[in-house]
Amino acid sequence: MRDLWTALALVLVIEGILYALLPETMKRIAARAVAIPSQVLRIAGLLCAVIGVALVWLVRR
Repeated sequence: MRDLWTALALVLVIEGILYALLPETMKRIAARAVAIPSQVLRIAGLLCAVIGVALVWLVRR
């Protein structure tokens, strides 16, 4: 469980750094995301989750 909280904290760190260093770029990315169909976002999110699980599995092996 400790690893999960560490991972979530790192996500916040990375997102925070991106918004702090590149606020205008992040706004443009968010605006573009609105135009992408929900189904495409869902599939992309699922694909990223699967890749993330695979990477964690490989690293922890």
